[in-house]
Amino acid sequence: MKLLRYGPKGHEKPGTLDAEGRIRDLSGVIADITPEQLHGPALEALKAIDPATLPLVEGQPRYGVPVNGSRKFIAIGLNFADHAEESNLPIPAEPVVFTKAITCLNGPNDDVIIPRGSEKTDWEVELGVVIGKTATYVTQAEALDHVAGYVLINDVSERAFQTERGGTWDKGKGCDTFGPVGPWLVTTDEVGDVQNLDMWLDLNGKRMQTGNTRTMIFGVAEIVSYLSEFMTLEPGDLITTGTPPGVGLGQKPPLYLKPGDTVRLGIQKLGEQGQTFVEWTR
Repeated sequence: MKLLRYGPKGHEKPGTLDAEGRIRDLSGVIADITPEQLHGPALEALKAIDPATLPLVEGQPRYGVPVNGSRKFIAIGLNFADHAEESNLPIPAEPVVFTKAITCLNGPNDDVIIPRGSEKTDWEVELGVVIGKTATYVTQAEALDHVAGYVLINDVSERAFQTERGGTWDKGKGCDTFGPVGPWLVTTDEVGDVQNLDMWLDLNGKRMQTGNTRTMIFGVAEIVSYLSEFMTLEPGDLITTGTPPGVGLGQKPPLYLKPGDTVRLGIQKLGEQGQTFVEWTR
C-alpha cells in the first residue's frame, strides 16, 4: 500500500494510491496519517481497503510529508563505501549517527531554501525507513518487524555548517526545508527486498548519483537494531540511511547548489520527487 498526504501545506488530507497511480481520498476512513495508524490492527485495516472504493482525487494536488507527527528524524552517515571514499573519510566500523531537526521536514516537491550565508548546500538521495512498532534492544532478526514502510528522502546538507563550524554534523543537516520526504510511504509488503532498490538523482537534468541499496555498508535491519540499543524507536520515527556517491562535495572541483537549481531523484518502488532551490529572503 502507498499512503500519502495531499493538499495545501498545513491542510493536508490522508490518501492512498490506486493501481493506476491515482490519488484516492482516505479522509472518510481516518482523519490523518499519524504514527498511530502505522502499526498493528490500524495499519492492517488500511491495507485491507480496496482503493477503488475510495473517492478519486481530481487534478494534481501537492504532496505533503507522508506521516504527520513524527517525533524523531535520525540519520546514518557514510553508509556507502564509495561515498565515504569521495568524502575522504574512512569506512565506519559502526553506523555514524546524527539527527535532522523535525522542523526541516518538507513536502517532496516543495521548494528548498538555501540557508542565509550558505555556500555549500548539497544533495543526497536516500532510502528512508518509517518505524511502525516500538523498538528497544531488538535483534537484527526482529528488526524489520518493527518497520511500517519506506520513503524517498533528499538528505539536503550544508557542508560548511556540517564540517567547518565545530561540533556535530547536525548543524548542516536540519536547516528549514532540508528534509523533503515522499511522495508516499510504501508498506513493507509492497517493497519486498529493501536491500535491492535502484537509486538516482539528477541536477538540472544531468545524472549525478546512481546506486543501489545492496551496496549499503549497514543494511536496514542492522541499522534499526543498532539504533534501538541507544534510543527507543517509536511509531512514525524516520531513519534516513545514507547516500551513494555523486554528491556535490565529491565532484572535482566540488559543486554546490545555487538559487534556481533543480534536482529530481527517485528510488525504485518508492516514487520520485523534485525540488527547486531558492534563496533565503526573510
